[in-house]
Amino acid sequence: MVEVFSGRTLVNKEGDLVDPEEALRNKVVGLYFSAGWCPPCRDFTPLLCDFYTELVEETEPPAQFEIVFISSDKSTEDMVEYYHDMHGDWLALPWTDPYKHELKKRYNITAVPKLVIVKENGQVITDKGRKQIRDQGLACFRSWLEVAEIFQNFKG
Repeated sequence: MVEVFSGRTLVNKEGDLVDPEEALRNKVVGLYFSAGWCPPCRDFTPLLCDFYTELVEETEPPAQFEIVFISSDKSTEDMVEYYHDMHGDWLALPWTDPYKHELKKRYNITAVPKLVIVKENGQVITDKGRKQIRDQGLACFRSWLEVAEIFQNFKG
């Protein structure tokens, strides 16, 4: 993930700037492509909030998982409103960062919502995160970790 967001800055819900290298190190990351104008996004986001809360905030120790919201909203104001009203306490790529277009191309995003689960280095674990969370709940995180581990062992 360090490579994916290298030289970029993310933000949290309070508007603080966050260093992605520190925030995403050694984590499985969900790249959440979404928008407030999109009814399926507004339907899935609360489910994703519950998933994230259970996994990261209510598990001891917290799961090594983070989400980065990449907005397809029509303005900064729309993104901020949607982010604050519906999203969990995860990170976001600022709406003004044109890098979102490169990410959409890199991960073949043609529609929202889309949750792409990646390793720290950006390698795709699955591009079906939304379906897997709906179908399997928290159990899908274990399978993501197993795939990430297989990638790690294959690389090394």
